[in-house]
Amino acid sequence: MRDDPLAARSELLFRAFGVYLQWYFRRRFHAVRLSRSGMPHRPAGRPLIVYSNHPSWWDPALFMLLGRTVLRGLRGYGPMEEAALRRYGVLRRLGVFGIDLENRRGAARFLSVGRRVLSDPAASLWITGEGAFTDVRRRPVLRPGISHLVRLVPEAVVLPLAIEYTFWNESRPEALLRFGQPIDAAPVRSVAAWTGVLEAALADTMQGLGEESMTRNPGLFVPVLRGGAGVGGVYDWWRRGRALLAGRRFDPSHEGEKR
Repeated sequence: MRDDPLAARSELLFRAFGVYLQWYFRRRFHAVRLSRSGMPHRPAGRPLIVYSNHPSWWDPALFMLLGRTVLRGLRGYGPMEEAALRRYGVLRRLGVFGIDLENRRGAARFLSVGRRVLSDPAASLWITGEGAFTDVRRRPVLRPGISHLVRLVPEAVVLPLAIEYTFWNESRPEALLRFGQPIDAAPVRSVAAWTGVLEAALADTMQGLGEESMTRNPGLFVPVLRGGAGVGGVYDWWRRGRALLAGRRFDPSHEGEKR
């Protein structure tokens, strides 16, 4: 079962872990926000490949949160470097499968497992397309594996996802997301041509998200999840006491933002 991600994945455990993730994100972030200009669109009855930039350690957890909320109903899977996955073995039960990035056997396993996952029209495969953590201000350079996979599964729909973590007006960061336009995997293209298409689509999506992020306007986003606001500790207790004495409702946010 260890080498078979489909057999190893537990839907019950995934749902339980999703509840934990929602609690965890609420403790760590002010909000997780999805751009209104980049809502996900997926034609029914076709498997989905979601590929993103890779700015942070948080990205795989964010994938699982989105699979639990925004794209609920799709069975999600995703690759992780085998050496890292050995340290977090429970993730195998959540749809994560290991690949060795240093040799051809790892690439072959990625393509083999990816094709098997995407043979199910109710499945989704989540991939960080860049080879390492990369600053959001750099445009994406994708590993060729995703282009090889897209060529092998013409029945799939490919969806770019831009991710950015930033601080606005609160002590906790915002996790900002924007999906790009869906890409039909059916056209026959070379690996190089597919890489160009996918990189351009992701770059455009990242550019759009970056422009929205700079506005600091929560109205441009749909809140997927809301976390805590305020500074916390003694300072917020003092502010709460002042509001109580003045007969006002206490709003812990820095500027009284209607989140």
